[in-house]
Formats: sequence, structure tokens, C-alpha cells
Amino acid sequence: MALVVCAACAPAAGAPAGLDDPAKKEIAMELVSSAENSSLDWKAQYGYIEDIGDGRGYTAGIIGFCTGCGDLLQVVRRYTDTRPNNQLARFLPALKAVDGSASHAGLGAPFTAAWKRAARDPALRAAQDTERDRRYFDPAVSRAKADGLGVLGQFIYYDAYVMHGSGDTEGTVGFRTIRAEALRTADTPADGGGEEEFLGAFLDARVAAIRREPSHSDTSRIETAQRLFLAQGNLNLDTPLDWKVYGDRYRISGE
Repeated sequence: MALVVCAACAPAAGAPAGLDDPAKKEIAMELVSSAENSSLDWKAQYGYIEDIGDGRGYTAGIIGFCTGCGDLLQVVRRYTDTRPNNQLARFLPALKAVDGSASHAGLGAPFTAAWKRAARDPALRAAQDTERDRRYFDPAVSRAKADGLGVLGQFIYYDAYVMHGSGDTEGTVGFRTIRAEALRTADTPADGGGEEEFLGAFLDARVAAIRREPSHSDTSRIETAQRLFLAQGNLNLDTPLDWKVYGDRYRISGE
């Protein structure tokens, strides 16, 4: 069992920040990376790519963009807008063709090798950052703020967006459905409900959603991380943070 520690992630002193505060966002990136890549070093994941057998084709990059989900296609399109002659551009027709499936047709080893090489280019890294924020981070934080949630709640929404997407797809339960299920048992703070009660209901709904996906049966990113922070009353996601994912221990000390 590993213990991974980050000591350079403390937010500056002052008024409570939202998850879009740079220091809080860094914490969010590390928390997600611990679950997605078993590492706090999320910036080392730009070149990551493999088929993890979840029916979504290749999973790649800093938050697991997928060839079967359309978001990896958008990353390559964005990259190509900046670098028209990049080494991934020739795979755009194949990426479009496999969208919505687990197929590797037209991709395979040439594509994975090209992805790893291209990840050294700051332009591809910027494309990943932008697509992450556009598709996942910004809408999650915006929705959480509208629901009256603090930093922990904003992170809980963001992690759900990353893992489940915004809407339902075949074999998966999306964020909107998870939130709707939570609202059956608790009101958001914006509607007069208690923040901890609502987040508990949301996590319950998310665990149920994970258990409905055969490829995502492990719920430790909820039960030994987010649920732990909630039980501690750490609604501002203040450091130090200690948690476990898949049995590995992590710490953000904030010193």
C-alpha cells in the first residue's frame, strides 16, 4: 500500500475560495488523478493512453478522455485547429468513425504511439486543459454554485462529471440523473436544504450509479475519499487531506 504526499498545494490565506481558485483547482486535479491514474502527479498524465476494458475504447490524457465518448475526438480537433499539421490529425476520420463504440479501427498502435509523442507538445496539453474545463470542470462548478454548494460539493460534482459524463449513455448513468436521484431525498442548499444532507444523498446516488456499471464497480473514490471529507465536515476542502483510493493512501499536506 502506497502513501503519496503533496506538500505544495495549500490555498492562500483569506476568504474561502471556490474550486475555480487556482490552489483549490490544483487539489481537485490531484484528487481526480489519484482515482484515474493512481498518482497525484496529474501533469504527468498528458501522454497516458490505454484501453482499460470499459467499453469506451482508448482512455487517454489528464482526465481519461475516451475514443468512444467523443471527448478525445474534440481534443484532437482542438489541437489540430492550433497545429494543422500535427501527427494526430490523420487519425481524425478514424476517431470520428469509432465515436460511440469500443472499436480501435484505424487507430491501434500507430495512434497510441502518436498520442504519446504529441503529448510533449504544449499545444496538445493546452487542448486537453481547455476541453477538460469546457466539458467537465466549468459546468460542474457552475451547477454546484447554483445549488449553493461549497468547495467540497463543487469537487464532488466535478468528479461525477469526469467519471459519468453529463448525461446518460448506453450502460452508464450520467450526472444529471445522479443529481435528480439525490433530489428525491434531499433539497439543495439553494432550495433551503442542508449541504451535508444533500451531498450525502448525492454520494448515495452516485454509488448506486457506479454499481450499475460493470466496468466501474469500485466505489473507493467515494467511500474512502469524498465520503470521508464529508464526514469530517470539511466542506471547504481544506488541507491537510488524507484519503485512500483502490487501497492506496494519499495525502495533500498543504505545508
